[in-house]
Amino acid sequence: MAIENNIWKLAEMHISGEMTEVERIALEMRLQNDPIFAAELQECINMLRSLNGSARQKRFRSMLHDIHHEQGRAAATKEPRTISLRTHYRRIAAVAAGIMLLASTGTFWAVNTTTSKSVSQYTKLRKEVDNLKRSQIEQGAIIKDIKSTTEKAANTPAIEARISGTGFAITNDGYFVTNYHVTEGADSIYIKDNTGKYYKAYLVNYDAQTDIALLKVENKSFRFGKGEIPYSFAPKKAALGSYIYTLGYPGEDIAYNEGYISSRNGYQGDSLQYRLELPSRQGQSGAPVIDNKGNLIAIVSGKETQSKGTTYAVSSMALLKLLQDVPREVRMNLPKANKLSRLSREEQIEKMQSYTFSVKVYK
Repeated sequence: MAIENNIWKLAEMHISGEMTEVERIALEMRLQNDPIFAAELQECINMLRSLNGSARQKRFRSMLHDIHHEQGRAAATKEPRTISLRTHYRRIAAVAAGIMLLASTGTFWAVNTTTSKSVSQYTKLRKEVDNLKRSQIEQGAIIKDIKSTTEKAANTPAIEARISGTGFAITNDGYFVTNYHVTEGADSIYIKDNTGKYYKAYLVNYDAQTDIALLKVENKSFRFGKGEIPYSFAPKKAALGSYIYTLGYPGEDIAYNEGYISSRNGYQGDSLQYRLELPSRQGQSGAPVIDNKGNLIAIVSGKETQSKGTTYAVSSMALLKLLQDVPREVRMNLPKANKLSRLSREEQIEKMQSYTFSVKVYK
C-alpha cells in the first residue's frame, strides 16, 4: 500500500481496524517521521468519527462520488489542474456544517412547537453530546496509542537478538547486573522491560571469573520503578536448606520458580557460588535469587547438564566485591533498606517485576 495515495482511506482503515500488520508499521513510521502528515491524518480521523453513525456520512460519501465524477468529465474538456485534497475536504466539511446547522434549526423549531417533541429532541441532543465526548476520548486514546507504538518502534532493534538472558536492577537510575557470559562479545546490548519497551545499555564493569557484569541504561532520565530498589543484598552466605525463589525470562514473559539451597558451595566446590535445587531454563542466566525475607542472595549462572532441577548461582558476596571495584567516577546509590521483608511472597513478586527484565544481546 502506498501511504501517500489516499490519506482518507488510511483514516477509515485506522478507525475500522482493517490494516494489516505491515501496513500498520509503515503508517507508524510515516507518522513518526512526518509531523505534517500526522496532523492531517488526525484531522481526517476527527472528521470521519464525527460523521460516523449518521445519515450525514452517506451524503458525505455521495458528494465525494459526484465530485469525483464531475472531475472526470471536466478532465475530458479542460486542461488538468491540481486540487488539494485537504482544501477540497474543507469545502465538503463546510457543506456538512451547513447540514448540521439546518438540523439544529429544525431542532429549535421542534422545541418551540410542542412539549412532547421538546423532551424527545433534548434526549437525542444529549445522546449526541455524549457520543461526541466519547469520540473525543477515543481520539485521545488513539493518539496516545500511536505515540506509544511509534516510540517503541523507534527504540526497538531492527534485528532479532542473538543471545537473551535476564537482568535485575541494583539502583533505580539504570544500573543493573547480569551474567558476564550473557554480554561477552556483544556489539550492542538492550534491556526489554515488562511493558515491552527497549532501552540501550552499556558495560560498566565485569568479572569474568565470577561471571558477573555490571551495566547501565544509556538514557539518563531512565527509572526502573517509582521508588528505590525494594530488596537488599545479603552480605554473607545464606543457610543450607533456605527456601528461595527466582524470576527470569526463559521466554518473552517473566517466569517464577522456587526451590531451596542444597549446598553452600557451587560447581566443583566453588565457595562464591551456591548449588540450588531450583528449576531453570535457557534465558534465565542473570536472574536474581531471593530468600524468604526479600534479600538478594545470588545470581543464576548455570545448571547441571544431567539434572532437571540442579542450578548454580553466584553469591551476592561476589556481586558486592565487584561493586566495590567499580571506577571512582561511577556513583551508585545502592538500596539501604529491605522493603520486601514483611510482604507475602505474592506481594514480593509483584514488586520485583518492575526491577527484573530481559537482556537482549546483539553480535
